[in-house]
Amino acid sequence: MKNILKVVFVIIGTLIGAGFASGQEIYLFFFSYGIKGIVGIIVSSILMGVVIYKTLIIVDKYQLKNYKEFLNVYMPKEKKLISVNIKSIINIVINAFILITFFIMIAGFGAYFEQELGINKIIGSVILAILSFVVFMTSVKGVVKVSEILVPILIIFITIIGVINIKDINLIELENYIIRLNNSNYLLSGILYCSYNSILLIPVLITLKNYIKDKRQIRIIAISTTIILILLSMIIFLLLVKIDVDITKLEMPVAYVVSHMFKILKLTYGFIILGSIFTTAISLGTSFLQNTSKSKKGYTQIALFMCIMSAIISTVGFSNLINLLYPIFGYLGLIQIVALSLKKIE
Repeated sequence: MKNILKVVFVIIGTLIGAGFASGQEIYLFFFSYGIKGIVGIIVSSILMGVVIYKTLIIVDKYQLKNYKEFLNVYMPKEKKLISVNIKSIINIVINAFILITFFIMIAGFGAYFEQELGINKIIGSVILAILSFVVFMTSVKGVVKVSEILVPILIIFITIIGVINIKDINLIELENYIIRLNNSNYLLSGILYCSYNSILLIPVLITLKNYIKDKRQIRIIAISTTIILILLSMIIFLLLVKIDVDITKLEMPVAYVVSHMFKILKLTYGFIILGSIFTTAISLGTSFLQNTSKSKKGYTQIALFMCIMSAIISTVGFSNLINLLYPIFGYLGLIQIVALSLKKIE
């Protein structure tokens, strides 16, 4: 049971990064579609559970060590229509997205410092870059340990804020909001949300193979993650209803709600956002390093390069990076989800 919790916490820690905890992802993929966005959350979370289950089954069955080996399983060499070159390109694209999202996490850390604390975002970005490098030097064990400590606290705090918010929601305002916002693309948006997250998550799942013993554990992990993801997404969704300004101008929409309407919890939610960003950054960074480094020396050099570049790229802006890149990679990730869904695992 202990190993199951460890895996669930790493998965949740990977998914609830800067974009999720800040509200940017939930706004972009769900909230903007009104009440139908809730259906999108449910569909997306269930699909995510399926991806987690099938990925872990494949990883356990074939004892895979990295994403390149995983790619060979559901795009085998026997299929002449899919060349080795195409698989290499896909592997490069996946690693590029993981690296870019690591950069986005660093930018998100800096964005919180600037919006909520009035501290230059570069300072916040540099702090997280240094912390990430320290954890990278401990490899997977460090990632699991950090997630094991932080993620349960994050889940509890987000749940507490959600319970308080539900008690204070004005049902008339919520009804007006539901009527006002309506769009038919909510299902596609939910699928895209799962799609780009699967790009990030699958390499992380591969690094967790030593914590899994059998199919029963994998099933529990997938179901538990799905339930937690639905709960946390709904909490963030309902918090966004409280925003009384132009949400498109906010880098951290949920941080705005908490700091203006739940002032007593401002510092607490600050910890949640920063902790969420930290756990996602180190999960993604570790999976990228394991996919790309071929020696201990190379691992250290790439880690150092990553952390230095992340601080520099963070100057582009957190919300700009999310709004531009995540939907694009969502469409690219559809190929992976279809291929994984068609793969027989029994």
